[in-house]
Amino acid sequence: MRFAVLALFASTLAAQNATRPGRFYVEHPTLLNLGFEWSIEGDENRNATVEVRYRAVGTSAWRPAMPLLRIGGEHVYRTRENMTYTVPHGFAGSILNLEPGTKYECEFTMTDPDGVTGTAQQKVTVATRTAPQPYAGGRVLHVYPADHEGPKQEPSFIGLKAAYYGEGRGDWTAVRMNKAQPGDTLLIHAGLYRPERLNYVDPLSAPFSGTWSLSLKGTAEKPITIKGAGDGEAIFDGAGNARLFEVMASEHHIFEGLTFRNTEVVFFAGEKEVLGAVALTVRNCRFEDIGAGVWTENAGSRDFLITDNLFLGREDQMRLIGWNQAGQRAAGIYPSHQLRSFFAVKVYGPGHVVAHNAVAYFHDGICISTYGPPDPDPERRASSIDIYRNDIHLSNDDFIETDGGAHNVRVFENRGVNAAHNGYSSQPVFGGPIYFFRNLLYHVPAGGAFKFSASPAGMLVYHNTLIGEQTAREPYSNVHFRNNLFLGRDVPKRGVMTWANATGNYSSDYNGYRPNRDVAAQYAWLVPGKTEWKDFSTLAEFRAGTGQEMHGVEIDYDVFEKLAPPDPARRYQVHHAMDLNFRLKPNSKAVDAGVLLPTINDTFTGKGPDLGALEVNQPEPHYGPRWITWKPFYR
Repeated sequence: MRFAVLALFASTLAAQNATRPGRFYVEHPTLLNLGFEWSIEGDENRNATVEVRYRAVGTSAWRPAMPLLRIGGEHVYRTRENMTYTVPHGFAGSILNLEPGTKYECEFTMTDPDGVTGTAQQKVTVATRTAPQPYAGGRVLHVYPADHEGPKQEPSFIGLKAAYYGEGRGDWTAVRMNKAQPGDTLLIHAGLYRPERLNYVDPLSAPFSGTWSLSLKGTAEKPITIKGAGDGEAIFDGAGNARLFEVMASEHHIFEGLTFRNTEVVFFAGEKEVLGAVALTVRNCRFEDIGAGVWTENAGSRDFLITDNLFLGREDQMRLIGWNQAGQRAAGIYPSHQLRSFFAVKVYGPGHVVAHNAVAYFHDGICISTYGPPDPDPERRASSIDIYRNDIHLSNDDFIETDGGAHNVRVFENRGVNAAHNGYSSQPVFGGPIYFFRNLLYHVPAGGAFKFSASPAGMLVYHNTLIGEQTAREPYSNVHFRNNLFLGRDVPKRGVMTWANATGNYSSDYNGYRPNRDVAAQYAWLVPGKTEWKDFSTLAEFRAGTGQEMHGVEIDYDVFEKLAPPDPARRYQVHHAMDLNFRLKPNSKAVDAGVLLPTINDTFTGKGPDLGALEVNQPEPHYGPRWITWKPFYR
């Protein structure tokens, strides 16, 4: 009898540890990356793995990608909002750094020492996206300002509304008898388009609100394009109104080569639980004197492309001031800022790309909506989102916030200089992975390099150069650090690194640390599954006490060609990227000291990958708009 009970127990345990694959889901492709999710049951001992390989269609050689991340069981919570969420069990991950508009064969193989019951391999062919272009065969409609003098190209219209919906003023603005068609291009000729919102018969047809509501539907093949005509600057001035363009309900619109200014929100593209926008493209535009640039909170918004824009907010340009409660001082002698500009871009939903933008003088730079727990429908989550090669200068809170992200959010090759509170935020994320790789950070006086709070789960932190400490002590789950540089700034009573592991799923190795001077507790470690903190003075002590960082190194600022830390006593000082050199000195301690991460550092040039964001003998990314050829956009 005893042996029968033991056999039954062993059989039950084996069944619980074996893996049963479920739904395999291909996320929305972006220009450079592909994301995948694979749900499972079982694998209670979490020893199952999913190996990944891929090749471009028409080629023979397979290439390895990073394994999918095992997720599930992590608890994400925030007591203030009574928010709780448990991550469903499965795997998720991305194939990174691909070519746009290319088909790839992708193969995923699941293994488990305890057995796999069901389909253990998935093969899919997926194409990356291409940037949408105006339809070459459509009509061209010429739009002019109300005060235009001289000849016009035909067909011509006074103001955007007349070309987009047809004529109509006063009560007749709601009449839409001449709608634009899929494939049309509306050329906006040089001049000032400033609505006279209190003029009942405003010639630009935006009475009282001063807002243009655009809700037509283009298609992927035939988008509706609204672009500068190229004969001078075309300026949409909001005259201090609340919203310049309402584009929720629109589909496949391109805005290009325009200037927007003097409004609280330029593009409002989706209200939560109401309506969103599909395939909104905004590129090569200038935003100035605004409160927010592009904003959607709707889970149905998808596949935005926000690239090569210049966003200039209204915050203090001469000093770095954080935020706090009204009437309190956040930074010594200076009062808290009053949120004159919120963010340049905030999105929700799948498939968005926010890249090559220059952002300055906002509360936050680029954000995912802090939406709360994601929808069970994978088509309505903040997943498969790329935020890369943006140049962010002077944020009163954070550079980039992935708060609200679910799976396969990729934040890479961004440069952030001057953030009053934190650099890159996950507050929280719901399972991940959230990829942070090859980002630069400099001067974050109040907080830390990464804000991991509200118990986020599933962050992969690779190859970042961070001139600032990691200070977050709120517990987080399933976070893995590789090939990063964390450099302390000699802040009094602050260590250089904190690991706040909520569970036993974590890892940290091959990173470089520059400890702060005259601080005894440099490395703080939350014992996984407990509330006990342990402090260590040296990396060697930390390694011996935790088994982590077996290949980690302690370094100093001499690993760089020429880079000094910001003065912690001058927390309000504004630094400029043009004055900073993040390149490593050849043969320094950080060179060749990393570990191979397929699709991230395959092209390393020495004996091994270098630590930090920039590899020796490889070109530095172009941060910010590609039409800005000079380095400083803010000075």
